[in-house]
Amino acid sequence: MIMRRNYAGIDYFRMAAAFLVIGIHIGPFSVWNEDADYLITYCAGRIAVPFFLMTTGYFVLAPCVKSGFEKKQAVHKYFVKNGILYLAASLFYAPLTLYAENAPRSIPDFIRMALFDGTFYHLWYFPAAMTGVLILLFLLKKSVRAAVIFSVGAYIAGILGDSYYGLTEQVPLLRLIYGGIFSVSSCTRNGIFFAPVFLLLGVMAAFPDSRRPAGTCAAGLAVSLAGMLAEGYLTYSLGLQRHNSMYLLLIPVMYFLFQLLLAVPGKAPGWIRSSSLLLYILHPAVIVLLRGFAKITGLAEMLTENTFVQYLAVCALSLAFLFAVRFF
Repeated sequence: MIMRRNYAGIDYFRMAAAFLVIGIHIGPFSVWNEDADYLITYCAGRIAVPFFLMTTGYFVLAPCVKSGFEKKQAVHKYFVKNGILYLAASLFYAPLTLYAENAPRSIPDFIRMALFDGTFYHLWYFPAAMTGVLILLFLLKKSVRAAVIFSVGAYIAGILGDSYYGLTEQVPLLRLIYGGIFSVSSCTRNGIFFAPVFLLLGVMAAFPDSRRPAGTCAAGLAVSLAGMLAEGYLTYSLGLQRHNSMYLLLIPVMYFLFQLLLAVPGKAPGWIRSSSLLLYILHPAVIVLLRGFAKITGLAEMLTENTFVQYLAVCALSLAFLFAVRFF
């Protein structure tokens, strides 16, 4: 078994992040308390996708930047691999897309789905990440300052169309602007507004000057996470959210969390990296299969109406399918 040196924290957290994404698509704690489910799943759980973006920034973009943009092999490999995965996953989910009557009805609709919303609801990540990488490569070639200004500015603009949209829509001009944005992309969680800042944080983490002591990171993570939970609950309880993927304090949370994960010593099996991605791709199909099975067998009350049981079942079945794909 191939072991990866020095990235045990990062690699093991890939699996944790994949399970957090599954939770976001189910809401496991809603069976007991909607508010608790929101805080755990749709606030704290939002660290998952930024984490994956930061790993791309760290392992794909940073080596290219450090080489003065001479070593582009990792970037080229990234686009080929993820382009093929996006196409394969789109074809895999095409029958479900047609069954749900969500297929594009025009060329502009197809472009919107392919470039922003994803061809299935979880596949938005692929065009978002690839678009963000392209934007950041272009900006970093200009200057680090340009990359920082754009990434932070775009993220703030994205928040105004996400968890703070209730304030934005009170301003007629902003409501008009964001209406135009939402006619192209259903939300601001995409490769323009969402991805660049976390890709940039991943690049920064690869440079020793940006690193902080573990004690500082642990304290920073505790404070920023508590603040993000408060921010999330405030925007949630006040009814400001159009979506709930973007919070201001998510940026410092990810800055400190990623550095703590980099500090974890040890080795992790090499299969974990690709397995977390397969888990991400496969789990919506498992959700559909489980719901169909529960309906046919009359076990819906136990397997799907109880969201916590549904979550455990989807995780277990997804892992089973994952190992079947990988090892058989």
